[in-house]
Amino acid sequence: MARGRRVRLTPRRRPAYLFRIPDAHSMNLAAPFVHAPFSLDIGPLQLTGFGLAVLAAFGLSQIVTMRELTRRGHDLYAQTTPDIVFAALLGFLIGAKLYYVVLTGDPGAIFSRGGFVFWGGFMGSVALCWLTIKRKKLSFARYADVAGIAIAGGYAVGRTGCFAVGDDYGRPWNGPLAFTFPNGAPPSTAANMQDLFGIPLAPGTPPNQVIAVHPTQLYETAMGFVMFLILWRFRDHEHAEGWLFGLYCVLAGIERFIVEFFRAKDDQLTFGLTTAQVIAIAIALVGVIVMVARRTPRPGAPGIHATAAAA
Repeated sequence: MARGRRVRLTPRRRPAYLFRIPDAHSMNLAAPFVHAPFSLDIGPLQLTGFGLAVLAAFGLSQIVTMRELTRRGHDLYAQTTPDIVFAALLGFLIGAKLYYVVLTGDPGAIFSRGGFVFWGGFMGSVALCWLTIKRKKLSFARYADVAGIAIAGGYAVGRTGCFAVGDDYGRPWNGPLAFTFPNGAPPSTAANMQDLFGIPLAPGTPPNQVIAVHPTQLYETAMGFVMFLILWRFRDHEHAEGWLFGLYCVLAGIERFIVEFFRAKDDQLTFGLTTAQVIAIAIALVGVIVMVARRTPRPGAPGIHATAAAA
């Protein structure tokens, strides 16, 4: 990732902001908003906007999971949640980085500060959480049913981190909410649009011209919040435990499939779909299978709320 604007905890620190209105000297930045990366320095420690957002996302996920499990009457599961969330964070970091290495074919990228891919992190989190939950001899379906809500909320928060560092922006656009990323990761220059993303531009466009693009990170934040509201609405469903996680997978697959049409990427596969879209379809199909399989509780089995028999 590119190094962002630093904010030092001193009385005379420079102001930090995620975007600003362009001035008269930014005439080549044809967009209403110009992005400025964000980072926070505390002594020798530098915290990027992405790192802060990831921590906030997992913190929010833990709070939502614990409170929902407690509300449902599963106190033991609520008490064990910090261990599960730690496993989810570790699995996310490992999976997201390994997926990026496989995607780029660059083993050296594993040591870079950037290069984290959500789908890899998602699969890594699910795998390590499953192992941790089974080791504790608890119900994976019970955790997963609540995790669907928590992941959606965390995703909405986490995507603000991508925006904070100027990563994962969209294709060229001159609409009213367009942004330029002159110091993004990488900058949204004409050269990067053509060389890295394979996006054709008008002949004669200067290679160093900063191009206005879709702020797809903000699109995903908004869509993640909508997913959270939908899942929250169905949190008292009458299906078997795990059904809500299936619904999350369906919504997440649809969300990512749509937003990929606006992302600046050059990894198209069959029928013009990106790798992320192919995975999104697979995740959504898995979600449908889970919803069908968990639509009815087994005879005699409790629903999502604890009962006297199950306590």
